Amino acid sequence: MNDNSNVKLTSRRYSWPLALICSGVSLHALDSLVVATMMPAIVEEIGGAHLIAWTVSLYEIGSVTASAACGLVVLRYGLRIPMFIAMLVFAAGCAVSAAAPEMWVMLLGRLLQGFGGGGLLALSFVATAIIFPRQLLARVMGTISVFWGASAFTGPLLGSVFVEFSTWRSGFTTFTAIAVLLSLCILAKIKNTTDAYSVVRQAYFPVWRLLWLSAGVIAIGYAGVDFSLVTSPVFVVVGSLCFVMFLRLDSLKDETRLLPHKPLSLHHPIGAAFIMILCFSSSSVTLSIYGALIMTSLHDVSILTAGYVIATQAVGWSVASALVSRLPEHHDHRMIGIGLSMASLGIFGFVYSVPYGTTWLVAGFGLVEGIGFGLAWTFIPRRICRLAPAAEIERATSAVPTAQAIGYAVGASYIGIVANASDFTVHADDNTMRCKAVILFLACTPLTLLGLISTYKFVAIDYRTA
Repeated sequence: MNDNSNVKLTSRRYSWPLALICSGVSLHALDSLVVATMMPAIVEEIGGAHLIAWTVSLYEIGSVTASAACGLVVLRYGLRIPMFIAMLVFAAGCAVSAAAPEMWVMLLGRLLQGFGGGGLLALSFVATAIIFPRQLLARVMGTISVFWGASAFTGPLLGSVFVEFSTWRSGFTTFTAIAVLLSLCILAKIKNTTDAYSVVRQAYFPVWRLLWLSAGVIAIGYAGVDFSLVTSPVFVVVGSLCFVMFLRLDSLKDETRLLPHKPLSLHHPIGAAFIMILCFSSSSVTLSIYGALIMTSLHDVSILTAGYVIATQAVGWSVASALVSRLPEHHDHRMIGIGLSMASLGIFGFVYSVPYGTTWLVAGFGLVEGIGFGLAWTFIPRRICRLAPAAEIERATSAVPTAQAIGYAVGASYIGIVANASDFTVHADDNTMRCKAVILFLACTPLTLLGLISTYKFVAIDYRTA
């Protein structure tokens, strides 16, 4: 890593890599929201309404698997070729989806998009640690967050434009063309700035471990997608055992480990960070999944209004990231602590505001949550780079999107199980709907509390050594 203190983010050396990283993150952010907006038109043309949930689950499965492998892939092959391949895989997935005659082909395309998009997101985190000096990392994360927030905010509008003025297939075709163009830019502008270790090159790729990880995500995902009081608990247990087996096998390796040492240990700062990200990602999905349904039913607002209420999270995240990205490194632990405390306040606030409050109150807590995540996530990668051993930086930084992807997948399944177990339905009367909404958002609080405990463990090292 370059230690030059006089570097500028806008210099020729860093501007192209930053632009490509932001483009990859934007594609990943746009993809899910655009597809979600186009989904009614997709189902109307090719059918498969009963498989809609799997368009999300398979995307997350691909994303989890790809992001888990990215740290090792960079150690083995460097940065440029994996980024190029991830972008092409994403393009291939979009092309398959654009040509899909039936929903099962669409599912294959979504799986490929998950592999490519998840890989791009993880590689973006690794690239920030490898390409940019540490004093620029917060500004890089702030810039990435602005692009992510803008993409999240414009995604539903862009999806509506494709459906209204063209076809949903043209949306996937447009993403295909953009991804191919960006892949060529990656070959031209991204250098292999890290040397692959020969011992890692010679080792076998951990396909067996990735299969255990994927099986865990599939099993837990299936428990939430196809709920049953008999089978869902079984699939949760099976999925959890698969995760345990993956972690056990991974811990026995050295050069080919996918995750850093002790990824689920609260007594280790990187492990605490992994648990922190996992918990907050899981606890924050409820509003995205059920918020629009509840608000349109209880608050009598349009789907577009509900969508933009939810999008206040992205706005808060982006604005906060941009405002604090120039803070020096010694503020990192404070900003992470303050930020995730604010995010927790937003999550707790939804317990009342979504079922009983006004739309403005929901938007207010969404803004608080987004600002909190923006304050914290801007500095988490820099702090991880500071605390991780030099040989662990690639694995530790790629663990951030891995934990996020696992958290989103597991959180979606968990809240789906809670919703089905409580007999949640949009056809219930208002009082019943309010009670069910309270249950859904209360179910997030244990995860949020564990996330706060992990946050303290992650940041407390500064207080102990001050």
